[in-house]
Amino acid sequence: MWGLLVVQLIVIFIFLILGWAVRRKGGYFLISGFASRPKEEQETLIKNGYPQKIGGLLIITAIGMLILLPLLFTTFKYAIEIQYGFMIVVLMGGLIYLSKYEIPKKRKRSYFINISIFIVVIGGVLGLSYFSYQGYELVTKEETFEITGMYGDEWGYKEISSIELMDNLPEVTVRTNGVGLPTLSKGHFKVTGYGSSLLFIQKDFSPYIYIEMKDKKIFINDKDPDQTRLWYHQLKEKKK
Repeated sequence: MWGLLVVQLIVIFIFLILGWAVRRKGGYFLISGFASRPKEEQETLIKNGYPQKIGGLLIITAIGMLILLPLLFTTFKYAIEIQYGFMIVVLMGGLIYLSKYEIPKKRKRSYFINISIFIVVIGGVLGLSYFSYQGYELVTKEETFEITGMYGDEWGYKEISSIELMDNLPEVTVRTNGVGLPTLSKGHFKVTGYGSSLLFIQKDFSPYIYIEMKDKKIFINDKDPDQTRLWYHQLKEKKK
């Protein structure tokens, strides 16, 4: 949680500094592509207030993210999604709106580019969220067991060193390559006392299965405690 807080504060600080430098100190070169434009275009844009408004947009985004920051300290599960969703919508929507201050001959092109980027970004985020929230199953076979879905794989029972059913999940400290959502963790994480581990976890749904293998550690559970226990007993039986 503290790591997320630090990242959020760094992003907010960067937006504030960039916004202040552009709006108050005339650091228009900080705007992508501005410095490479012809002098006449630069002067027209400054006269229209385009770069100054870009700076203002960055400041507004930072202030909005700062106002939403306390959500991290509440029980609200979607605080991160709300904050980054706000950032994307305000920034991309703001850039579309500010296209009206472009020089006339490039205005339509600016609208087209910014709207296209907005659609691609929102589509990508929604698509990633959809696949991230997709479930998984533990399937026991004759010689192997499989965990389906993103980050899943298939392993032989002979690779298993031990299997344990836990009432409490050890502290998960760092995500190294995975999906960390308010209700779900999938992928590779650092776990206190266990090191690098592969997680398939529905948060706050005890119990949890811990599978230790020669070169891998896996934590998995289901929202239904009875299903988790069934997986555990199936693995224990196959491991014999």
